[in-house]
Amino acid sequence: MEPRNCDGHDNVPELAPGPIQRRDFFKLGIGGALSLALASRLTLEARAEEPSSGKGKGKDTQALPPLVPKAKSIVLLWMDGGMSQMDTFDPKQGANGGGLKKIGTKIPGVQFTEPLAPLADLSDRIAVIRSMTSREGNHQRARYLLHTGYPPTGTLKHPSTGAIVSLKKQNAELDIPHFVAVNNPSFGAGFLGVNYGPFVIQDPSRPPDNVAYAAGIDADRFDRRLKLVEKVDQGFTAARAGLMTDGKDSIYEKSVKLMRSPLLKAFDVNAEPEAVRKAYGIGDGMGGSGRQGNAARGDKFAEGVLMARRLVEVGVPFVEVTLGGWDTHEDGETRVTSLANSMAPAFAALVRDLEDRNLLDSTLVLCMGEFGRTPRINARDGRDHFPGCFSVAMAGGGVKGGQAIGRTTDDGMSVAGTGIEVPDLMATICTAIGIDHTEWFQTPVGRPIQIANKGRLIEGLLQ
Repeated sequence: MEPRNCDGHDNVPELAPGPIQRRDFFKLGIGGALSLALASRLTLEARAEEPSSGKGKGKDTQALPPLVPKAKSIVLLWMDGGMSQMDTFDPKQGANGGGLKKIGTKIPGVQFTEPLAPLADLSDRIAVIRSMTSREGNHQRARYLLHTGYPPTGTLKHPSTGAIVSLKKQNAELDIPHFVAVNNPSFGAGFLGVNYGPFVIQDPSRPPDNVAYAAGIDADRFDRRLKLVEKVDQGFTAARAGLMTDGKDSIYEKSVKLMRSPLLKAFDVNAEPEAVRKAYGIGDGMGGSGRQGNAARGDKFAEGVLMARRLVEVGVPFVEVTLGGWDTHEDGETRVTSLANSMAPAFAALVRDLEDRNLLDSTLVLCMGEFGRTPRINARDGRDHFPGCFSVAMAGGGVKGGQAIGRTTDDGMSVAGTGIEVPDLMATICTAIGIDHTEWFQTPVGRPIQIANKGRLIEGLLQ
C-alpha cells in the first residue's frame, strides 16, 4: 500500500524546482555571505537559460475559437489529497452514492451534495467538468500532472501553469510577485528558471515576513548595505557569469522592489471589513477536515482565498490557494463535510466578491485536486484514489456558467463517452488567459516542449 498522510502531503519529492522561500527572498542586509548562499541555491534550482519559444515545428493545428480571451488573472483553489467527486460535484444514487444528501442546483438535471449549498446557489455562474480522467493514481505523480500538463519524468522538470502564466503575462509595472502560492509551495518553474517560480505565503493571516527594515536600519543604511553586497559580489559574479548570477541579481532587484512597493498592502487580509471576512468563512470555526486543530486550517484557506482576491485586484496574474486534507481513505463523509464547509463558502464568496467588483469576467477561478475518489466506499467508510473520473469546477474568466460538461456512468465507475484529459484542461486554461497553448518551448538541450502537451480546447466551456 502506498504510504500516505491524512493531510494529503504524503512523501512528496521535489519534482520541480522549488519556490524561493520568503526567508531566502528577503534577508538582503546581512552581507555578501547571503549572496553566496543564495547563489548556491540557485545552482541547484535553475535548470535553463531564459527560455526560447516558437510556433513552428510540430505545432498543433487546432484552430483557436473566435473569441477574445477575457481572463487577466487565474485563481486556483487546490484541493490537495484528491477531492471526492461522489461527495461533492458528481453525487450518485445507490450504495456508491454514500450518505450525503443530494441537492438541486440552477443547472437543469445537475445535483451537488448538501455541503456545497453555497455553490449550488451560484451554479448559474459555475461550469463543472465531470468527465476529467487520467492514469495517475499516485499523489506525487498526479499533482505534477495537474500542475504541468505532463506526467513526471526523471530527465526534465516541466514548468507549472503558474510559472507559464508568470512568464507570459509579465508586467514591468507590477512590482510584486506574479505567481503567489498560499498555504503550500505548489510546483516550480522547471526549465523556465527560478524567476518564474512561486512566491510562497505560509500564513495568510499576516503579511509576508522580512519585508520591513530590521530594527535600527533605515532606508539610507539599507541602501549602503546593498551597495556593500554588490561590491563583495563583484568578483564572484565576474567569475560565474550566466544564469546563476543573473538569477541572483534578479531576485535581489525584485526583493527590493517588493519591500518598497505600495502594493504590499494587498497581502494584508486583516485590512478587510469584518463582514467580508465573515462571508469568506473566516472565524466561523467550521474547520478543515473534522479533526482537532483544523478550524485553523479552514481559516487559513478562507484567508488565502480572500488574499487571492486582493492580489487579483492589483493585477497579480496567478494565485494558488491550497486546502489540504482531501485524502479521505477513512471516515469520508464526516471529513468531506468539514472540508466542504471550508471550501464552498470561500469559493462562493470569491465569485460574488469578484462579481461585485467587476472582476469576475477577467478572473478565471478553478477548484480541483489531483484525482478523484473510488465510487465504492471502503471498509473504513472512506474512498481510495481514483484517477479514472474526477471533477473540476470553474467560474469567471470567459467560462460559460450554468452547465455540466461530460458525465459519468450511473454507478460512477467510468466516464460515459469520451473523457477530458489533463492536457485538454491545460490548453483551455491557457486559451482563457490569452496564452497560445500550441506554442512550443525549447529546453536548454534543444528539446521542443509544447505548453499544453498537445492538449485541445474543451468544447463549449469558454464563451
